[in-house]
This record gives sequence, C-alpha cells and structure tokens, in this order.
Amino acid sequence: MMTQTDTRLVGNSFKLGYRFQRYWDLSIALAFFFAETGAGLFLVSFYFNFTAGMIGGLVMAGVLKPYFHIHNHKGSSGNSWRAIARPDRSWLSRGLIAIAIVVGFGILHLTGLATRLGLPPAIGSLIGWLAVAGALVVMFYQGMAMSDSESLTLWASALVPVSSFLYALTAGVLLTLATASSLLSGEQQNMLANLGAVLLVADFLAVCAILLRARSKSPGGKFSADLLTQGEYSRYFIGLTCVVGLILPVALLILGGGKLALVAAAAMLAGFLTFRVLLLKAAVFEPIMRGDLIASLGLNR
Repeated sequence: MMTQTDTRLVGNSFKLGYRFQRYWDLSIALAFFFAETGAGLFLVSFYFNFTAGMIGGLVMAGVLKPYFHIHNHKGSSGNSWRAIARPDRSWLSRGLIAIAIVVGFGILHLTGLATRLGLPPAIGSLIGWLAVAGALVVMFYQGMAMSDSESLTLWASALVPVSSFLYALTAGVLLTLATASSLLSGEQQNMLANLGAVLLVADFLAVCAILLRARSKSPGGKFSADLLTQGEYSRYFIGLTCVVGLILPVALLILGGGKLALVAAAAMLAGFLTFRVLLLKAAVFEPIMRGDLIASLGLNR
C-alpha cells in the first residue's frame, strides 16, 4: 500500500507525485459560500415570512454567487454562459438553473404578483414553493458538483453535498435568528437557537466524516486530510473552521441563546467560508502510478 512517504508533492513538474487542483480557487469558494448561505437564509426566512431575510438571501444567491463564479472565468467568460446549457452533464449547470428558479420565483413571491393579478391563491402558494424547491437544490448542488470529481478523493464522497446542505441550513437559521429577533416570539427564538446548536454539531460530525473517509479511501485522500489536520492548513482548519466556526457558536447559543446570535452567526460564517476555501486548496490529484511501482522504479527519489 502506498504511504505518504512513497509519493511527494510535485507541483507542476513532470515528476510522479501529488498535484493540487488549482482551477477552482478563492472566487469559486466565495461563489459557493454565497449561494449556499443565500439559499439557506431564503429557506428559513420563507418559513417565518421574514421579508428582509428573503431579499438578502436572493441577493446573495442571485447576485454575489454569479459575480464570483463569472470572475473565476474572466478571460474566458463564454465558459460561464455555456455551463447553463449542459444540465444533462453537469451539476454546475443544474445549480445555475436552480438559482434562476429560486431568484425568479422568489421575486414573484415577494412582489405578490399572483395576488395583484387576481390569480387564485393556489397559484401564489405554488410560486412560493417553487422558490423553496430551487433553494433546496442550490443548498445541495455545489457539493454534488464536487463529489462528482472522482480524481480528487477529498471531494469524492456523498458526505460533501450533505455537509453543503447542513452548512447552508445552519447559516440560514443563525442569520434569521440574528436579524429577525424583533419579529420572532421568545418561543421561536429558543427554537432557532436550539436548532442552530444541533446543526452546528451535525456540521462538525459531517466535516470529521469527510476527513475520515478521505483518509481511508486512498493515499491522496490521506495526504489531503493530513494537510488540514496537521499540515500547512491545520492552523486555519482547526482554529477557524472548527474552533471559531463550530465550537464557539455552539457555546454562544447555549450560554446566551438569541441574545448572542449575531456573534454566533458571524463566527459560524467565518468558519464556513474557511472550510469552503480549504476544501478547494487541500484537494490533490492521485498519482498516475501506484506507490509500490514508483518505489521499485526509484522514481520517488
């Protein structure tokens, strides 16, 4: 079995070893972050009929996400527009369609177009639920797009879209609790605070499960997991993703409930964004040859 010492990080050289993926970078991490956060905020705000939250969610998913996604393809912007035409092949294409659905029907829902046109109440309700359906797809699809990348073991797991959904829902719960406290009853605030704490624990378990699965699946997965837990990215992963982004918000919600929701939400979002960035940075391609063959040929020297 190949160990991390059998193969090394070789960058862009022609030597055999691990290579980082660098096509998806910070701008894609920000695009994913704003899409998931916006969809989660819209979903939770829709449940509580919180107009400002729904507007904020639509702006994040419908404006900031496309901006950073297209920014990643500057110089070849045609790639961004061609992407939406391949829903049969790409989760990114399906996600762009889902964003169009949540934004389009979300705006119709907020403007009350069905009511103003005198359409049956069932039509107005359908418009709102179509926006919700789009938001649910957005919360999942970026993780699905990543998990389709079998050559990157850190991503190639059903746990990645699960973590995307959990993080998006957590962000929506905490942001709604932090910004709509004056509109929520005490019972509703307690419900959101408790749900937020449970979701943060679920986020932590999902992150741990992703790393454990990556470590057990392949040497490249172990290499990526080690980068996050004991390598050059460990200070950010442990300090920001885990401590600031997950442990601290749980403590704040348990100690202060809705009173400390704004601080808890800010900490959670900082950790969420860090996790999004690190998940892209730590992913490595597997070597094209087995480690034992590399060693026998003396190619790892």
